[in-house]
Amino acid sequence: MKGILTVLSALAIALLPFPARAATERIKVSDNGRYLVYENGSPFFYLGDTAWELFHRLNREEAVRYLEDRARKQFTVIQAVVLGELDGLNVGNAYGEKPLLEHDPSRPNEEYFKHVDYIVKEANRRHLMIGMLPTWGDKWNLKWGKGPVIFDQRNAEAYGEWLGRRYKDAGIIWILGGDRPVENEEQKGIVRAMARGLEKGDSGVHLKTFHPTGGSGSSRDFHDDPWLDFNMRQNGHGAEFTGGYDQTFSDYRRTPVKPVLDGEPIYEDHPVSFQADKQGHSIAADVRRPLYWDLFTGACGHTYGHHSVWQMFDPAKTAPVNAPLMPWTEALDQPGAGQMQYGRRLMESRPYLSRVPDASIVVADPVPTAMPGAGTRKFVATRDSDGTYAMVYAPVGRPFTVRMDVIRGRKVKAWWFNPRDGKATLAGVLPNKGGHRFHPPAAGEFLDWVLVLDDASLKYPPPGSVPLKHAGR
Repeated sequence: MKGILTVLSALAIALLPFPARAATERIKVSDNGRYLVYENGSPFFYLGDTAWELFHRLNREEAVRYLEDRARKQFTVIQAVVLGELDGLNVGNAYGEKPLLEHDPSRPNEEYFKHVDYIVKEANRRHLMIGMLPTWGDKWNLKWGKGPVIFDQRNAEAYGEWLGRRYKDAGIIWILGGDRPVENEEQKGIVRAMARGLEKGDSGVHLKTFHPTGGSGSSRDFHDDPWLDFNMRQNGHGAEFTGGYDQTFSDYRRTPVKPVLDGEPIYEDHPVSFQADKQGHSIAADVRRPLYWDLFTGACGHTYGHHSVWQMFDPAKTAPVNAPLMPWTEALDQPGAGQMQYGRRLMESRPYLSRVPDASIVVADPVPTAMPGAGTRKFVATRDSDGTYAMVYAPVGRPFTVRMDVIRGRKVKAWWFNPRDGKATLAGVLPNKGGHRFHPPAAGEFLDWVLVLDDASLKYPPPGSVPLKHAGR
């Protein structure tokens, strides 16, 4: 092992591609353990996009086109895999380069990694972090997929150290795992060894998490591990709150306290629950709901995905996986992708680090059908722990009742925030007493709304109106 580490360390030192961190500021966990922040303590909103095959399938011009689009749409993290899912060891990248020589993690192909370097730099120039998966999970657990399994604990640590050194000065968040379950102690040891190697290589400057299988979370196997800085869930590709997205709150409640986010919810235009023939493909409303379900039940951010974009589907060059509806270039402009930034804008327009979930804000009505509480009609709520604001997400345009006493001021300013276009409308200034019944501006099954209640004395700006950090790139 010492020989492998020596060779890899020497190679990394000689070829360090990132001489400065000027493009991207470092991030850390907030003091209260709930959120991610910049080094100066200001909030970092993790708005991710799943571009798993970015390094593997796109050439440089295509990658820049993709990054420019996601920067315009105010994403902050791009999740991409070094050793790709779609036969990433055997099929070369856009230039025909494979990542490893003879599938050996101790023999990285420099030409392949120069392409990775280029994309990481271009992302960082646009203030986009790369959520970098060192490998997809089939390379350490061939539960399904192409594989082959190439990692053991020894070479996983060496490979992690090499990657850590190479990208020490880049804007990176490490995401271990790769959609495979940990089924035995050897596999758990491989993940831990790779995390240990990354820590050695980058001196611990980058946050680390773990991308689990569908319906699961990193907390199941690694919550108590000190290397796991925040929990990542894959709440999966179903459209229901119950039994899926409700698990975000379960992780929020774990101790020790760690931030949590959904790293893979249902993708836009994805077969719902993988059943295109029975349930069809998802639409923008299906991806908006998880954004607010997760954020309002304790998540520190959120990840969007499009079924064509994660695989960078191009009918002229690539085989389709699970019935994508369009090429990735067309999918960039699907409505759900553009609507994610409105959730970010909403969260950043109010005090951020004091936000807590609170299901009790919404009052159960005497008529059972007046406030749906499960499935795709789940109402969720959040508030400021100091009582300065509260928010309720209504996934359908139906009336509902809220407790006004969650706001501390004598008068409450109410707003309707539209998740479809990011616009806010003043609903009125009300006395702070008892419960109040609110009627959304428009009714309909796919017309979702956010009710925002403010302490009127604080004169907060309209929800979602505050300029974002690094906006207008």
